[in-house]
Amino acid sequence: MECLMGIACKDFVMLAADMTKAQSILVMKNDEEKMYKLSEKMIMAVCGDSGDTTQFSEFIAKNIQLYKMRNGYGLSPAAAASFTRRNLADYLRSRTPYNVNLLLGGHDDKTGEYELYYCDYLASMIKIPFACHGYGGHFCLSIMDRHHKSDMTIEEGVELLTKCVQEIHKRLIINLPNFKVQVISKDGIVDLEDITAAKIAQSGRQ
Repeated sequence: MECLMGIACKDFVMLAADMTKAQSILVMKNDEEKMYKLSEKMIMAVCGDSGDTTQFSEFIAKNIQLYKMRNGYGLSPAAAASFTRRNLADYLRSRTPYNVNLLLGGHDDKTGEYELYYCDYLASMIKIPFACHGYGGHFCLSIMDRHHKSDMTIEEGVELLTKCVQEIHKRLIINLPNFKVQVISKDGIVDLEDITAAKIAQSGRQ
């Protein structure tokens, strides 16, 4: 019932996550934070079981910070994704597996690239230019495949994600009204304006 979206381009990585927290048929809140800052130029968006997402995300974030304190330099997005995948794989083979799906985006200072990694609860991981988790991904992947370009601007990226959210609102009976959007660019991590059903409806009337 949750949805994560991400796109990687030449000059930025953009992630969007719905802000709905639901339990069974009940909506608990519409302002849930599903994005976690891992470093100055790396963020992770997570979905899955409520307790698992919070505990696992904080565990990964704190260990990445600990690595930087111990070694004097931080992990690259590729290294952070591998560390995250390894932990998911280890817990998958234990008595307490985490039911967590995630997207990890960041900037690699060494190569200068903006990278996006897809990882699911079975600990499969891949670097990819665009990705989705959740039921919304069934509708969004074709839109991203059609409109994604590596040289997009941030404004074009927001427009693409807005198209995806519009399709989710149109096709899904599940209520996901609000999406939080963050971008990693040369300016670091920046919060963009939320994509909401009210703003989409307002722009449609204009």
